[in-house]
Amino acid sequence: MILEVADIRIPPGKQAEFDEAIQRGLATVISKAQGFRGFKINKGVESPERYLLMIYWETLEDHTVAFRQGPLFPEWRAIVGPFFAQPPVVEHFNLLAKSV
Repeated sequence: MILEVADIRIPPGKQAEFDEAIQRGLATVISKAQGFRGFKINKGVESPERYLLMIYWETLEDHTVAFRQGPLFPEWRAIVGPFFAQPPVVEHFNLLAKSV
């Protein structure tokens, strides 16, 4: 399993609108994607306009090829993209260890 981590920054004062949009996008678009296994969204405390979106994919290619190059990606970006203050920083991770 692959963890995608997207560090998202939005303009100040748009948090309530973005909170709704990102959850709607995950429920209506991302959840349909091949290899999608789950997600977490964390919202900054000290920086409330910063979000960490973590999406679990079965394989790296499920995200980078099937999703990013497929028809769902433009739908996702249409929902959340208007809120981006800058392009998100996206990286992928493999699990090394975890607690029980």
